[in-house]
Amino acid sequence: MADVAGATVSPSIGETNDAQKNVFDLGAFVGDLTLEDDPSSDDISLEGLEQELEECKNNDVVANILSKGTKLRDYTKGVENDLRKVELDSIQDYIKESDNLVSLHDQIHDCDSILSQMETLLSGFQAEIGSISSDIKILQEKSMDMSLRLKNRKVAESKLAKFVEDIIVPPRMVDVLVDGEVNEEYMRTLEVLSKKLKFVEVDPMVKASKALKDVQPELEKLRQKAVSKVFDFIVQKLYALRKPKTNIQILQQSVLLKYKYVVSFLKEHGKEIYNEVHAAYIDTMNKVLSAHFRAYIQALEKLQLDIATYNDLIGVETRSSGLFIRAREPLKNRSAVFALGDRINILKDIDEPALIPHIAEASSNKYPYEVLFRSLQKLLMDTATSEYNFCDDFFGEESIFYEIFSGPFGVIDEHFNSILPNCYDAIGLMLMIRIIHKHQLIMSRRRIPCLDSYLDKVNISLWPRFKLVFDMHLNSLRNANVKTLWEDDVHPHYVMRRYAEFTASLIHLNAECGDGQLDLNLERLRMAVDDLFIKLAKNFPKPKSQTVFLINNYDMTITVLKEAGPEGGKIQMHFEELLKSNTTIFVEELLQEHFNDLIKFVKSKASEDPTSSPDKPITVAEVEPLVKDFASRWKAAIELMHKDVITSFSNFLCGMEILRAALTQLLLYYTRLSDCIKRIVGGSALNKDLVSISSIMYEIRKYSRTF
Repeated sequence: MADVAGATVSPSIGETNDAQKNVFDLGAFVGDLTLEDDPSSDDISLEGLEQELEECKNNDVVANILSKGTKLRDYTKGVENDLRKVELDSIQDYIKESDNLVSLHDQIHDCDSILSQMETLLSGFQAEIGSISSDIKILQEKSMDMSLRLKNRKVAESKLAKFVEDIIVPPRMVDVLVDGEVNEEYMRTLEVLSKKLKFVEVDPMVKASKALKDVQPELEKLRQKAVSKVFDFIVQKLYALRKPKTNIQILQQSVLLKYKYVVSFLKEHGKEIYNEVHAAYIDTMNKVLSAHFRAYIQALEKLQLDIATYNDLIGVETRSSGLFIRAREPLKNRSAVFALGDRINILKDIDEPALIPHIAEASSNKYPYEVLFRSLQKLLMDTATSEYNFCDDFFGEESIFYEIFSGPFGVIDEHFNSILPNCYDAIGLMLMIRIIHKHQLIMSRRRIPCLDSYLDKVNISLWPRFKLVFDMHLNSLRNANVKTLWEDDVHPHYVMRRYAEFTASLIHLNAECGDGQLDLNLERLRMAVDDLFIKLAKNFPKPKSQTVFLINNYDMTITVLKEAGPEGGKIQMHFEELLKSNTTIFVEELLQEHFNDLIKFVKSKASEDPTSSPDKPITVAEVEPLVKDFASRWKAAIELMHKDVITSFSNFLCGMEILRAALTQLLLYYTRLSDCIKRIVGGSALNKDLVSISSIMYEIRKYSRTF
């Protein structure tokens, strides 16, 4: 029909090509449209026609019809005719193709039959597949059931296998435990036996099993046999510790520790036998170590060198102490009682091995007691450390150590209690206190607490003894007999040297710890020696000798304190102040001895204005004898002062300082005299007799170079 429509409208389109170029106004065209009268027109409603025309103005066919002015009825009839023609043509086409259509129909019918058969076949397949699916589900359920049963059987098998393995007693195990030697294999077998014994004792299900009734008697027999055998073995090893010259540490580390599981087995499965082993080891080691320490102490006592007796005190007169009749004279000459000297090296060698007595005895060496004390404590520390670690590893008990060492502690305490009451060596006691302090630090670094209480006890016993001996020195100064101690000699007194060396030694030993109580005691000692030496100085008839005596002793004390180290502190400062004040006094005394008139004049009148007193002015005649006297003998006087200083003071450096101070003071006095002369009326007449300041300075420098 589209073709017919196309054929109908195509001529009009060709004729109106030009008209299409104009703008088409559908509204204007419809306005001119006239309709024929139609009887039925009254039944037709034209409502909405304009809207429909507006909607169809863009349709090419409608626009073409309207542009030509064709009547709609005619145009409709033409279209109907075209449709009839097309219909007839279509029928003719169907008639021509009728055979093909029949053939197509047959083919479709055949295909339908085939598809019907296929449907029947697939339906059969579907039914069979459904049957197979149900079979598969059944098989899957059976498989899951079998898997679960298999899993349960495996669990049961593993538990049963473990049960059988844990409860049965293999013949090989019986042979090893009954007939075998105690070695590594025996200990491995003991471990197996221990597991079996624990298994039958702990698990309540095992206790209810019938198998246990058969096995338990055999396990008990094996336990008794093993306990008996390892007890004999351990006791035999313990008896080896009692053999003379046995190296206990090597035997413990290389032999006993290899069999520590044997002790663990006894502890778990033979408590009574373990207690016997425990007691046997404690008894053995207690006796062995006690014997070793007793023998070592006896050997050390042969090496002891006595340093001081109860008479070797700072304030005791040398003659009364029997110094010259004792065999230890050479050592006392080195002031070993009061001076620290090389004894300080014991603190530097604190980690050195303990003395070997027979080697030291063969070389005929003797040692102060602090050396023997350090060796004894060093041996105790090393032995205690080894034993403490062994007890912890072998028995798993630290408390056993204190039972073992009750014997050695008793032996050492017995020795110490016999030595300490007879020890009058304060330096040695302080060294022992410092040794204990350092040993405490060593044990702390080792993380071994077993000697804490022992070292504290020794330290507590040393301090009262030191205080007692220190108070003996203090009282010897307070109660000293000045008449017997005094000697007509201005050089340093031996008591002051003792004090200086004793104080310097204690200050040096206290520097590291800073014990405040010791500082207070040293201050008390300093006050006592000050009082004593003031009394000794007063025994000299001349004030100058008294001053020289004090200066020499103070200077010696300062020198000794400085040599000991920079720790002199307040005590050193105190003696430096005393030295300074007495030096000033001596300088005045020395100058007054040689230039008394000049000093008196300068002090009394040189500071005055010669013209300020019109009644008694200073005259040339009054000053001239002083000037001439000084000019005539000042060099000789300085030489005498020089000789006096050299003979009076033991320390040349101290003498140099004192002489320089005296000459400087002399220069100041003479300068004041010269200034006074310049202010006197007619004083210029004395210029020819005045000694130039440069000449005096030259002499001062000359004597300064002498030293």
